[in-house]
Amino acid sequence: MLILGIETSCDETAASVVEDGRHIISNVVSTQIDIHKKFGGVVPELASRAHVELISYVIWEALEKADCKLFELNAVAVTNSPGLANALLVGTETAKALSFSLSIPLIAVNHIHAHLYANFMEHSIVCPVVGLVISGGHTAIFYVENCNNYVLLGQTYDDAAGEALDKVAKMLNLGYPGGPEISKRAEKGSSKAINFPRAFLGKDIYNFSFSGMKTAVARYLECNSYKNLADVNDMDVNDICAGFQQSVIDVLIKKIVNSAEQKHVETILIGGGVSANTEFRKQLSEICKEKGMNLFFPSLKLCTDNAAMIAGLAYHRYKKRKFEDLSLDIHPQLQV
Repeated sequence: MLILGIETSCDETAASVVEDGRHIISNVVSTQIDIHKKFGGVVPELASRAHVELISYVIWEALEKADCKLFELNAVAVTNSPGLANALLVGTETAKALSFSLSIPLIAVNHIHAHLYANFMEHSIVCPVVGLVISGGHTAIFYVENCNNYVLLGQTYDDAAGEALDKVAKMLNLGYPGGPEISKRAEKGSSKAINFPRAFLGKDIYNFSFSGMKTAVARYLECNSYKNLADVNDMDVNDICAGFQQSVIDVLIKKIVNSAEQKHVETILIGGGVSANTEFRKQLSEICKEKGMNLFFPSLKLCTDNAAMIAGLAYHRYKKRKFEDLSLDIHPQLQV
């Protein structure tokens, strides 16, 4: 079964052809980093305009790389939630047009669920499991009963983990996207040099809050008389990055491990762009090994936004006959 996946939830225009939910035949991603870099973050209107310009070319490239004709497709799948409203509209309306013109089923996919499903495309996983999605827009924990049933346990009250990392990078003038740059700088610094606060939220096991942790960095810069970024030498920057990154990692690890223990499951899945962070992977892997838990990450190419995970998850919705009609709407907010 061949499914064309379309992903336009934020600043990547992506299309992919996947066979039987696992075999990635093509996976094309056009990033907009150069467009948004000078603004220090994603500008929604610019993102949606770029999707309009690129979507047709990206789809055709995915089909060509898969050596697949339009009439050979069994279904078209698209991200309709969550994400930037106008960006989601571009992908959703394109998918509707393809579904109508080709007389094939239209399948709606939750982008955050798909980040966790990316693990199923590369590993043999037995459910139930708990999963943590960490990206620039979302930080959320799910109880996954099977590939079609994702129960939201908790999410961030404010900034997502990736958003907090990007904003701290912006404070330090490290560029955009900031997460990878903070990771590089942290390798040269000491995570023990500066002890930034951790927001564990007491008995609130499943939810997160990163806004105050991010603000702590701003207050640190002020209290240490850094009147401008020129006053911050490289060693200070490296230590700030290492200290802040460690504070975020500590919260993420404690929350997801506690969630697994509370739900009495032995397997943890991780997904989303921040899951590519080397130090996070290393530390969580060590803790899961100590506790005898199974841990799965997607490969780096499936950590960031892509359409392969959309088409892959759509296969399981296809088997359940979960199809949409042309009234399909977008849902910018994460749906429970």
